[in-house]
Amino acid sequence: MIAWVALLLAATTAYDAELSAYPYPFPVRHFELRAQRQVLRMAYMDVQPETPNGETVVLLHGKNFCGAYWEDTIRALSAQGYRTVVPDQIGFGKSSKPERFQFTFQELADDTRKLLDSLGVRRASLVGHSMGGMVATRFSLMFPDRVARLVLVNPIGLEDWKQMAPWLPVDQAYANELQNTPDKLREYMRVNYFGGTWKPEYEKLLAPLAGWLAGPDRERVAWDAALTSDMIFTQPVVHEFPNLRVPVMLIIGQRDRTAIGRDRAPEAVRAKMGHYPELGKRAAAAIPGAKLLEIENAGHLPQVEAFQAYREALLTFLPAAR
Repeated sequence: MIAWVALLLAATTAYDAELSAYPYPFPVRHFELRAQRQVLRMAYMDVQPETPNGETVVLLHGKNFCGAYWEDTIRALSAQGYRTVVPDQIGFGKSSKPERFQFTFQELADDTRKLLDSLGVRRASLVGHSMGGMVATRFSLMFPDRVARLVLVNPIGLEDWKQMAPWLPVDQAYANELQNTPDKLREYMRVNYFGGTWKPEYEKLLAPLAGWLAGPDRERVAWDAALTSDMIFTQPVVHEFPNLRVPVMLIIGQRDRTAIGRDRAPEAVRAKMGHYPELGKRAAAAIPGAKLLEIENAGHLPQVEAFQAYREALLTFLPAAR
């Protein structure tokens, strides 16, 4: 287990763009790829179980997260024999933070495919959390023959925010990112992710973001954050849910209220945004044959707040040993 206590005591630790000094729970490797006329490095963990069952699971992180927060999930999967591949998408975690890049979910999905090709992984199950759910959905639409199972854990993008709130220019999003502070980020997570509560153990989720704010590459990280926020807002996947042709499970913490653009939406609309109990049911009805697990005592991160219920659902749904 990572020494999270040390991280908490060093809350003001400054991190560079690629989180060089930030510890991950398993060895990190880098895959070099060419995209958009530049060479980029995609960080990933590839955790091999002691007794392999022949199946691979790919864990896809959310926007405000990196691969490290999957630690408990990785350990649970490894104990059952699953090989676990955990990439940091370009622009996130320990991966490259390009100054010029057209962020699309198609690009991120194809980068993930390239990584899996390099590792000899032809087919895998995908588990996508938050923004990772949008990446996993796009991957499943683009490469359905590569996907054994798709698990969406409180994915964002279950509603089309373009129809609910005005677009924010990227330059303004960048300015907003530069105005962030650890206290502002903590409050955002407390209200939207954790149903208005906050516990000391949640600080580990904040550590990378706070470290970037104090680090030498603050502006570059903020620029990529603005670009990826624009990607999330302008590239919904919700309208394509009926086109999914892979087995899907939705795991939805019921206290989640995450909604991009709520702060600039008309007052009458705000209260209707990010209502996950309704959004989960709507998504499950739209996706052919989807299974839905609703977890009452969890918000945006059921893998943190209700790990046992989440773990049981995940292991029950994933394919067994070949």
